[in-house]
Amino acid sequence: MLYVSIALIIFAAILIQSIAGFGVALVAMPFLTSLIAPVEASTLMAITAVPLQIIILRRYWHALEARSLWRLILGAVAGIPVGVLAIARMDEQVILFILGIVLIVYSLYSLARFRLPPVESPRWGFVFGLASGLLSGAFNTGGPPLVVYGTAREWRPDVFRANLQLLLMVNSLVVIIAHLVAGHMTEAVLSYYVVTLPVVFIGTALGFRISSRVNEAVFRRVVLVLLLLIGIRLLFP
Repeated sequence: MLYVSIALIIFAAILIQSIAGFGVALVAMPFLTSLIAPVEASTLMAITAVPLQIIILRRYWHALEARSLWRLILGAVAGIPVGVLAIARMDEQVILFILGIVLIVYSLYSLARFRLPPVESPRWGFVFGLASGLLSGAFNTGGPPLVVYGTAREWRPDVFRANLQLLLMVNSLVVIIAHLVAGHMTEAVLSYYVVTLPVVFIGTALGFRISSRVNEAVFRRVVLVLLLLIGIRLLFP
């Protein structure tokens, strides 16, 4: 039953990511941590996300502006080991509280559609990359800082998706290495991965098929409201 529950959570998260363009870890992590240890959930999401990120990146490869991303990547690489170390040592309730804060802040930011001042200097990439790395290492939720940065840098929609997927994929690969070094890639995690890997491809294919028939803007707002409610629930269990 545990494996079925994990597979269903991953399937739902992958489906949402394929339609809305975000949400795989934001959706999955709160539910996975109710079934398995946070460090196992973080490790599992890191290895689960890579195939999805490769598929989506291939779809938007033509718009990728990789040369402008090195500062973000460097900042993330510095932050990821700290995040991995933190989730292995923090109390579970503290982990869930921080995750709840991340969900609430990101949901409110996206729902309110704040008009951010443009970021002129690319040097800010180090700061946003570091924040992304810390969240990626701990929860695999490194997307929000990258979304804020891309919005402030006024990336075009296709460039935004391509750049975001490359950054998240690099984050995931570095997170996987960090978990391997820390000894978190256990037999249990690998067994969960074997079960969930087919779900990744099924959910992605189904999500791409559905996305052409769904109002993406409305769907994104529904997902953000759900994430907001999940975040509040994590703060007040």
